[in-house]
Amino acid sequence: MYKALFGLALSAGFAASSFFAVGTASADPYKWCAQYSGEDGGDATNCGFVTLQQCRATISGMGGFCMQNPFYTGPETSPTKRKRKHSQG
Repeated sequence: MYKALFGLALSAGFAASSFFAVGTASADPYKWCAQYSGEDGGDATNCGFVTLQQCRATISGMGGFCMQNPFYTGPETSPTKRKRKHSQG
C-alpha cells in the first residue's frame, strides 16, 4: 500500500515539476561593459551594452572607458567570408 502511494506521489511530483521547468539558458547578448571612473574613487561597471557605440555614448561626459564583457556568451559577430560565384560562360 505504501509503495503504491509513494509511487503515485513521486509520479505526481514529476508531473508537477514539468510545469515549472526552466527553458534552456540563453546567451548573454551584452558584449560591452562601461567602466565608469568616479570622482570619489568609487568606480562602477555596467555590462549592459549590445554595441560599442551604446557604451561610448553612455560614458560620454562622465569619464571612463568601454571594454568587452568578460562574461559574454552570445554569438560571435566576426564577418563571415562569402564565396565568390564564378560565372560560366
